Amino acid sequence: MKLIRSRLILLTLFCAATATASAQTQTTLTLEDALRRALEVNKSIGSAREEIDVAEAQRDFLVSAVLPRISLGGDLTRNSLEQSFGGDGADSVVILPRNDWAYRLTLSQPIFAGRREFRAYSQAKIGVENAREGTRAAEDGTLLRVASNYLAVVNADRRVDVENRNIALAERRFTQAQAFYEAGEVTRVDVLRAETARKAAQRLLAVANQQREHAITRLRTDLVIDGPIAVTAPERPLPTLPSEADLIARATTSRADIDIAENNVRIAALEVQKQRGYWFPTVTFDGGFVQQKTAFPTDQYSYGAIRFNVPIFQAGEVLARVAGARSRERQAELALEEAKLVAREDVRRALADLRSSEIGLQLANEQLEAAQAEYEQAFELYRAQEATSLDLAASETSLADAR
Repeated sequence: MKLIRSRLILLTLFCAATATASAQTQTTLTLEDALRRALEVNKSIGSAREEIDVAEAQRDFLVSAVLPRISLGGDLTRNSLEQSFGGDGADSVVILPRNDWAYRLTLSQPIFAGRREFRAYSQAKIGVENAREGTRAAEDGTLLRVASNYLAVVNADRRVDVENRNIALAERRFTQAQAFYEAGEVTRVDVLRAETARKAAQRLLAVANQQREHAITRLRTDLVIDGPIAVTAPERPLPTLPSEADLIARATTSRADIDIAENNVRIAALEVQKQRGYWFPTVTFDGGFVQQKTAFPTDQYSYGAIRFNVPIFQAGEVLARVAGARSRERQAELALEEAKLVAREDVRRALADLRSSEIGLQLANEQLEAAQAEYEQAFELYRAQEATSLDLAASETSLADAR
């Protein structure tokens, strides 16, 4: 009874798991749907967009450096003794009360600091531009990756179809070889060869299914989808390919990495100017209102002051800072030149790959036609006992490769 009960429990769990799996609806996507969803839900794009808010917050923080600061401070003090002068009575003035208190309201406004705050604010604004360009680069990279994974699934589906057709070829040869063997026309070796070819085709089908599942996994990660996915082959034709010069011009003027490199050069130039600002004096205005318990010399008063600090000797600190900033500027310029060089070579390499693919596709189609004709002829000859199983296997392999 315990054994029967255990089997019933396992059967129930199996049925529940099967029902759960079947309840998962399959998501059917077009390429446009996949790209649109990636822009909406992809995690890396969302993280890049958050970086814009970080850069804007940094810019707002630097704005506060040139705005006035108002603060309220106070203190309560218990002294060990109380001291007064002026005799006793109404003429007595307490200059050190035993319990003392005071509060002050102060205002501080920077007036001039070598324009360092202005340079830092300009750098922060360029940082916001870099964050936007970084988001655009993340979007471009994600869209390219999604399109690549989507087409990988399409190609995997086609590969599965090809392997199924190759299995059909192997089944056809196996059936014919089995018929010949039963009729005593061939030996058992021909049947075994056909069986080997059929198993090899089935193994390749398993590999194709594995590759499809890997592509589906990558696509699910990019699109944040949990469950089976079905894709449709894109039907929209590719746009007309511009000339190489036009593509290079577009790449060197509109790519996000080049725009970021150009902004980094501007940031480095501003950094040189900011470090030079440490040679200039700093000027601030301070004002305040003070009220205290002590009546000497008065219990409340206000004040205003212009304060300045002139650097006279800084032991080479500013020179070292400026030299380091200039080196960073040269590095940024070299990085910009390298980014433009990489962009040009990326275009040339992509065009070379495209031309090679077009030629390879044309030759593959011609090869497929020839291999199909060769296989049909070889199979007819094999069925007529005018060709061996090795000849048919060779033509079958050629057809599978061409497909």
